[in-house]
Amino acid sequence: MRRYFFPLLLGIAGVAVLVSLGVWQLNRMEEKRVYLDEMEARIANSPIALPDAPDEMAMKFQAVYAEGRFTGEYLEVLAGQKGASPGVLLIEAFALPSGRRILVQRGFVEEDARTTPRTTTEARVEGNLHWPQDSNASTPAPDEKTGLWFARDVAAMALKLKTEPTLIVASAPTGDGIEPVPVDTASIPNNHWGYAIQWFLLAATWAGMTVFLLWRIRSRTN
Repeated sequence: MRRYFFPLLLGIAGVAVLVSLGVWQLNRMEEKRVYLDEMEARIANSPIALPDAPDEMAMKFQAVYAEGRFTGEYLEVLAGQKGASPGVLLIEAFALPSGRRILVQRGFVEEDARTTPRTTTEARVEGNLHWPQDSNASTPAPDEKTGLWFARDVAAMALKLKTEPTLIVASAPTGDGIEPVPVDTASIPNNHWGYAIQWFLLAATWAGMTVFLLWRIRSRTN
């Protein structure tokens, strides 16, 4: 009986660990589903007036509106749109009557239209609060010669345009023929079901290998 002890112990421990990882993925799947449901609800809500101090954790994707004036100070982020030529996302400083300055992502501009003059008139902006995390360790710094950015970084952009680190992604046109690019949850995948299946299959495989090993040990001793 002693010869079975270690293989059996190893088999039980391995299956237990793999099953626990699968269960953890199922729990994460449910947590992500609740998170996405909350995000989608905030996107679909009727817009509220822009809060004085938006909180990222509590208000990400919250539908808001703000009235003010585009200042003509803007940044361009390299982007592409399905069915369009390469272009940029236009992020512009927006001045509120109270003196606050925020960022507004007005939308997508094709390459050929980047030099088109734009107005700096009064406007009402409707959209969603967002703190995108597009950059990673391999993302280049903004090009000093062209001024082109390669990812959205709210804090860095706010510093550059001398605004507060608040970004509204416009969901409706803001003028000048700029196509809005509303936020959605499509870029936040919920793949945990697939990961859970993988862990459970590995657990089944481990259990099968354990049974086979015990059978081999028994065969050799008969």
